[in-house]
Amino acid sequence: MAKADIQPRIVDPVWDRITSEAHEAVAKEPLMGGLIHACILHHKTLAKALSYRIAAKLSSNEMSMMVLREVANEAYAVSPELVEAARADLSAVMERDPATHRMLQPILYFKGFQGMQAHRLAHWLWEEGREDLAYFLQMRCSEVYGIDIHPAARIGKGIMIDHAHSIVIGETAVVGDNVSMLHSVTLGGTGKEEEDRHPKIGDEVLIGAGAKVLGNITVGCCSRIAAGSVVLSDVPPASTVAGVPAKVVGEAGCEHPSVSMNQMFGPRAAEE
Repeated sequence: MAKADIQPRIVDPVWDRITSEAHEAVAKEPLMGGLIHACILHHKTLAKALSYRIAAKLSSNEMSMMVLREVANEAYAVSPELVEAARADLSAVMERDPATHRMLQPILYFKGFQGMQAHRLAHWLWEEGREDLAYFLQMRCSEVYGIDIHPAARIGKGIMIDHAHSIVIGETAVVGDNVSMLHSVTLGGTGKEEEDRHPKIGDEVLIGAGAKVLGNITVGCCSRIAAGSVVLSDVPPASTVAGVPAKVVGEAGCEHPSVSMNQMFGPRAAEE
């Protein structure tokens, strides 16, 4: 074979780690072999594995897995930033979720991670003017994952959505980089207005379970929203808000709330 015919192997430490974990998982539990081979070990890159997983989960009698896989492969080929965002999301889940022990887990099992990657694909379709297919993916995400994110919503990278059940994010919402949110969070509107009507979430914000952030308001960078709060007005950067309606109750308590995941405030926070 001529030297020109030999293709150099692309070194990808993240993908190498995922495939190594996959081999270990199959050795430990052979009954998982079929699933893990189909989702991980049959693929050469993270992009190919993601396209397979999204297509497998969101396909239906109305849209075949083959069609969705082709769409995802196209998106990842022309927009490699989608894969880079997925890598950042994987790192975020590994760093912030104490229940995550392997990079393999989010790809196989976690609907927060999978739903986020499906939204990224839907948003790509929306930006390409393919709105009906984007809406189809939104519908299937809602049906399969219990996550309803409008395909027009703009979401940064390094996103960790823990548990993820009942997440709702509206059409004109904007979410910055390195944001963490828990289940039942709503980024919604306050009425029937048709213009810019949803929240703008800054970088490194932590949003607690069940929080509702409503209207065209700004949540400043590195702030915290306590669980169960209803936020109806702007939140200053590096602050903590709580209550119904939410009010500022103190500083954020650390430089990177979304990474620390510390949701305590008041006397108990000092003890943590």
